Amino acid sequence: MDKDRQIEQLITSGLVAVIRRPAPERVEHIAAALADGGVGALEITADTPEVYRLIADMKAKYGDSLLVGAGTVFKLAQAEQAIAAGADFIFSPNLNEAIVELTLQHGRISIPGVMTPTEVVRGHEAGADLLKVFPGGSLGASYIKELQGPLGHIRMMPTGGVTLANVGAFITAGAVAVGLGSALVEREAVEQGDYGKITEMARHFAVEVRKARMNNSKGAKKL
Repeated sequence: MDKDRQIEQLITSGLVAVIRRPAPERVEHIAAALADGGVGALEITADTPEVYRLIADMKAKYGDSLLVGAGTVFKLAQAEQAIAAGADFIFSPNLNEAIVELTLQHGRISIPGVMTPTEVVRGHEAGADLLKVFPGGSLGASYIKELQGPLGHIRMMPTGGVTLANVGAFITAGAVAVGLGSALVEREAVEQGDYGKITEMARHFAVEVRKARMNNSKGAKKL
């Protein structure tokens, strides 16, 4: 699948799940639960044990049906290893133009983290495919809406602090997708092996995204 179609797949789902430091043997179950719940992309953070093997395993299992990327990528070496393992996208909490450039050179989706309007523009001009607005919960949906005024041509996805209660507000404000951590992949559910709860939560998030998009023709135009 080419990158444009992958980006469309990510935006259509609207949900990127963050899997952070679970026991490696649980990742397959978490991924299956998320896929069953309608999540189109999952990020395994670079600080997860055996992260590169897990990325390769998940890509081998799901192919094009589920995007698998690396998150919390701070260093070029991490990005290089993730790409070599087959990562579809590189997700970072900060803006590092060298990582953006490397990701684009390999034809993968680049999603650096930004906060200020200056960083948003810098990331866009560096060629990033989407901008992760972080920390989304602290900045709030109104921040996304206000950025949309002068920067509405740039695709943004808030991450950090996005919950079932505010995800609709972020989409309505103009976000094309959201990144979801513990609000979706609850640590307690993982530790108890209650993967059905993760699937159920993913479905709730998917419903909220669809409801918000029905009232947000601007988000639909960006697909």
